Amino acid sequence: MYDYDLLVIGSANADLVVGVERRPGPGETVLGSELDVHPGGKGANQAVAAARLGARTALLARVGDDAYGRLLLDAQQAAGVDTAGVLVGGAPTGVALITVDPSGDNSIVVSPGANGKLAPGDVRAAGSLLHASRVVSAQLEIPLETVVEAVRGLAPGTRFVLNPSPPRPLPPEVLRACDPLIVNEHEARVILGGERGGEEPAGWARALLARGPRSVVVTLGAQGAWVASAQGAVLVPAVRVDAVDTTGAGDAFTAALAWRLGRGDALADAAAYAVRVGAAAVTKAGAQASYPTPGDVAAL
Repeated sequence: MYDYDLLVIGSANADLVVGVERRPGPGETVLGSELDVHPGGKGANQAVAAARLGARTALLARVGDDAYGRLLLDAQQAAGVDTAGVLVGGAPTGVALITVDPSGDNSIVVSPGANGKLAPGDVRAAGSLLHASRVVSAQLEIPLETVVEAVRGLAPGTRFVLNPSPPRPLPPEVLRACDPLIVNEHEARVILGGERGGEEPAGWARALLARGPRSVVVTLGAQGAWVASAQGAVLVPAVRVDAVDTTGAGDAFTAALAWRLGRGDALADAAAYAVRVGAAAVTKAGAQASYPTPGDVAAL
């Protein structure tokens, strides 16, 4: 019935990565490593991660008619992603400026570029892609109104997964469609605002669930993830690995979770697999270059 296991609607960026001994304070300059350029962006990352795991994947995104845009298209095609939905032009390709410290933690500033031009009309024009996909995944590095249009264009029976990053208030229409809403600790705090649900992630998950999503996942990095639905909340433990670079690990987690949910896995089982995929991803440098194959995941 479905041509695709997963359609990702989201951003495609060139990641400009510099290693630093420590991040600079206000007004301070620090020296970094040589500049590395990698294909990235939350949408493009998710598409590559899913395809590498074996999912039939398509990407709906926008890139510039420039060298970074060609880099991103080449990376998608090399991973086996269907790029018929990738639009070219309208603005330069988006860029992410990333610093990585010796522990593998990163800080990211994104210049949206063409991602900001992915419009609701582009989603309507890609209606055949939405209707051909078992699961649709989105993020917020594209305009919120474009995500709203994606929700409105979902076919009956298609599951919608949202990682609201960077976080912002979400309309009830979007929250009700999420199954699940996937957030890290920072995103959970921003979306909940004054309504924290306590200081424990389990409380955040329950408080978020009360906002309307059908299910919620709160990712906790090295501590695993809390998953919550009408059936209750449970902690999915992490896999212990030596982290090299956490860039893009959350995107790998989201892609793996969305794919396994589309295959029919229960939420906790899908999250347990996604935790392993995310753990494998942090053991290598870069985002898309670090994404594992099924064999890599099984070897953990």
